Amino acid sequence: MSTQITIDLPDGAFSALRQSKAEFAAELRLTAAVKWYELGKFSQEKAAELAGLSRADFISALERFRVSPFQVEPGELARELGPS
Repeated sequence: MSTQITIDLPDGAFSALRQSKAEFAAELRLTAAVKWYELGKFSQEKAAELAGLSRADFISALERFRVSPFQVEPGELARELGPS
């Protein structure tokens, strides 16, 4: 099941990015998914679903946005690794 939403955007937004409306919509979904993943609001699985991608393709897309696929804080990683 899915829900459709409508967003009013200026016509120039599509031409500025040189994308069709469909391409722009897909890019908007991906960008939102990446940002929400980066902020820790979405898991990789949910972000990939929002973007309309497989998890592997979403992980590949993260590189384009320079977002690490690993969302672990340094302190959390140190606790998980324990004393050396």
